[in-house]
Amino acid sequence: MISHFTYERLFSNSEIPGWKINFFYKQRPYSGIYHSNGRIEWLLEAPDLENAANIESYIHELMLYHVYE
Repeated sequence: MISHFTYERLFSNSEIPGWKINFFYKQRPYSGIYHSNGRIEWLLEAPDLENAANIESYIHELMLYHVYE
């Protein structure tokens, strides 16, 4: 499960989409950029393929809840 999820806008102009995300998954920190098309650009280390689909699904749900609603 994802914990300590935070996000912030990349640009001060709220018309331009893009968010920096940070969170922990299985006690490992992850950081990335969430693009408006749903693509995640990992900044430090990408999650392994075994966990990537689950993590991306969690992130999409969180962003839909926090940003788009």
